[in-house]
Amino acid sequence: MASSSKKVFEVFVSKIPWTIASKEMKEYFGQFGQVKKCLLPFDKETGFHRGFCWIGYTSEEGLHNALQKDPHMLEGAKLQVQRNRKVFTGQRTNKEVVEES
Repeated sequence: MASSSKKVFEVFVSKIPWTIASKEMKEYFGQFGQVKKCLLPFDKETGFHRGFCWIGYTSEEGLHNALQKDPHMLEGAKLQVQRNRKVFTGQRTNKEVVEES
């Protein structure tokens, strides 16, 4: 099995309240390091996001900073944050992607 040469500095976040958008997720997780991407998939039938997202950092430091904090609280809800070990390749779904160059 060929392994990717790209390092993955991503966290997988679940239990996100439906009132939070990708902009707020990016701002919140930006306090731990420079956010490269925020992927918050939406359900095209309901119009709401699906309650989970991927946050990608530009460095391993941002990833470790985010994983060290516990609990992560947004709008009174405790987010579940864990290291994402696989590269997210994406699918043909209706999703919101925010990337920063």
